Amino acid sequence: MYLHLGQDCVVREKTVIGIFDLDNTSYSKITRDFLNRAEREGRAVYVTEDLPKAFAVMAEDGKSRVYLTQLASQTLIRRAADEEFI
Repeated sequence: MYLHLGQDCVVREKTVIGIFDLDNTSYSKITRDFLNRAEREGRAVYVTEDLPKAFAVMAEDGKSRVYLTQLASQTLIRRAADEEFI
């Protein structure tokens, strides 16, 4: 099963660790540090050129990867729950 994150980006649903709203979670220094570190280490994938609204953390090949997307976290969660989009 797959989850469409926007643009041409599709990931395997079983690799999803979490989906987070960027506005709500970026208040935390821990989250900002996590996202900055992922970007420095080349583990951040920008699915959009627009301002991202959400990010999804995936576990792929034993490593975490962060996808930043223009789609709202609720949209991604709804897609993951709805078999039509999987």
